[in-house]
Amino acid sequence: MNELKNNKSETSGATPFRRGGALKADKITMAHGSGGKAMRDLIDDVFINSFDNPAMGEMEDQARIDLASLQAEGDRLAFTTDSFVVDPLFFPGGDIGKLAIFGTVNDLAVGGAKPLYLTCSMIIEEGLEIDVLRKVAASMRAAADLSGVSIVTGDTKVVDKGACDKVFINTAGVGVIPKGTNIGAKQVRPGDKLLVNGVLGDHGAAILNARGDMALTSPVLSDCKPLYELIEKLLVAAPGTSSIRDATRGGLASAVNEIAATAGLGVTLNEDAIPLRKEVRGFCEILGLDPLYLANEGTLVAFVPAEQADDALAVMQSLDAGKEAAIIGEAVEGHSGRVIMQSSFGGKRIVDMLVGDQLPRIC
Repeated sequence: MNELKNNKSETSGATPFRRGGALKADKITMAHGSGGKAMRDLIDDVFINSFDNPAMGEMEDQARIDLASLQAEGDRLAFTTDSFVVDPLFFPGGDIGKLAIFGTVNDLAVGGAKPLYLTCSMIIEEGLEIDVLRKVAASMRAAADLSGVSIVTGDTKVVDKGACDKVFINTAGVGVIPKGTNIGAKQVRPGDKLLVNGVLGDHGAAILNARGDMALTSPVLSDCKPLYELIEKLLVAAPGTSSIRDATRGGLASAVNEIAATAGLGVTLNEDAIPLRKEVRGFCEILGLDPLYLANEGTLVAFVPAEQADDALAVMQSLDAGKEAAIIGEAVEGHSGRVIMQSSFGGKRIVDMLVGDQLPRIC
């Protein structure tokens, strides 16, 4: 079994353990997934050295997490997983490593959980340059540090050339939901205001441009970033917040449709209030794309009681992750389960779920 095994030993204070192996190859070979010395050298040199932190020390088949430390943070465990297959691996504003950490951290945070621990499973294509893998691992470590989480266990697999594209990453995350926090789509009520924390579509535009499909004179950077700090402060400013969802694959339209369907309510969007960069708006018009469906990796939607909406907006705009926040709509009793947008010209149109895939391998 080709495994990267690290053990959480935070409470024991164990000294981080380092293996002595060092990689001499320039590229990944099938031997790096064989379970022998080459694989151990890969794990030690690339992953252990990159992910090393006080939580790592012993090499076991599982991470061992102290229950008392979890119970001190809240009364419910949040657990999530996601896989990342983005093409290209590196793009303006991010890379697959950063994406894998922030994506899973944000999936925990939008449920009101404090992200704490992550796993990391790597599927690597034979022939991948070792230096590329080092850059991805270093980016994951930096993103984990920024997010306040530890990568405590993982796994590596090497597959034949052509069986995957360079590297695919799966991350699973554990967080704790504080006592009294209860947010979810079913909690949304008519009159709740809909807020976003920033401009839409930057991640999708960044990936499209990185693939060479566009030649933007002012390249758009991905919005890839962690959202826990913003959500934590949002819930203090607006404790009645009913639902939060990150608008990743499928964009704003899919996220809001999912909430509307679960809540059994309608949602009205105000087109004039939706924040978009002129570059994103421009290339969407040229390519016939709808920016409401473009992926985001650091953008959330939140439903907040009307009387708390101004406070929620103010606290969002006070943070870098929310400085372009806006109130873009509200939940209504009519058109149950549907999202209707009021256009700039006074008309109305249905904003449906994404059908098909505007941009494959976006995250």
